[in-house]
Amino acid sequence: MAEVLCADWMQRDDLAALVAALGAGNARYVGGAVRDTLLGIAVKDIDIATPLVPAEVIDRLKTAHIRSVPTGIEHGTVTAILPGGPVEITTLRHDVSTDGRRATVAFAQDWQDDAARRDFTINALYADPASGEVFDWFGGLADLAARRLRFIGDARQRIREDHLRILRYFRFQARFGSQPADSVAEQACTDLAATLKGLSRERVGMEMLNLLGLPDPAPTIARMAQLDVLPVVLPEADPAALAALVAQEARQAIAPDAIRRLAALLPADPALAEKIASRFRLSGTQKKRLTLAAARFLPGTGRKLRPAPSPIASAGNLRWTACC
Repeated sequence: MAEVLCADWMQRDDLAALVAALGAGNARYVGGAVRDTLLGIAVKDIDIATPLVPAEVIDRLKTAHIRSVPTGIEHGTVTAILPGGPVEITTLRHDVSTDGRRATVAFAQDWQDDAARRDFTINALYADPASGEVFDWFGGLADLAARRLRFIGDARQRIREDHLRILRYFRFQARFGSQPADSVAEQACTDLAATLKGLSRERVGMEMLNLLGLPDPAPTIARMAQLDVLPVVLPEADPAALAALVAQEARQAIAPDAIRRLAALLPADPALAEKIASRFRLSGTQKKRLTLAAARFLPGTGRKLRPAPSPIASAGNLRWTACC
């Protein structure tokens, strides 16, 4: 029996109007909205795939009096501005060429071609808006049920297409995966870890902060160190310090905070913190928080906290002696 997607968000009137504007058979929900609904997780973003080219999408939305923005039109993405929130509509694609950082794509008509260019099986699930029928060409439903994270096809090839998929693998493993992790995927990440050096620092920094903001990234960060992936992007990190901080956060019911956790990973060295902030292209506010946290010890001492704690050190009465 086919899997059927059923969720309150699918009953939204504005989504129904959007699907109707695109026309019968021209829209399927895809990616995170499908995955998270099947897992019983609240859906934040809704994406639609369509065989219609962007110009046709824009014309149909205009006819239906739905505002649209060409947010990524060169890659086939148009954003519909709806009362319930924006929805990205992307034309089916297949890769023409990739270099590990950027992809040249061509529009396609086959749903499976579009699914084949995605990263993980659990992200390549599509659902019909009318019937809720879920389409799965790569075993994503079985992987979702087993909390198993696998690349689509050859893991090395997927990583060579986009090197950032190494960090995405670990973020998704921390959020959805089970143990033991997929050995083929881990070996591919180890073998190709050096390719991360070719990515923009901003992309790496954003992905690392997304990982550190998850409920408990400590085991994954430790595994990245064991697999020689973490030293490529953050050689200064001490995974044990992060584990201690996360444990203390849990004891004190403190919400996750990516910058606090990044600070815990690093030595108490403001100059180094500034260097890391520049490496990850952090905002001015993030940089200030990170460097203040790095000044948490008085010079020449090993344990004593500064009399005036930083905004990070004092967040939620969390004491830094728990992690340093």
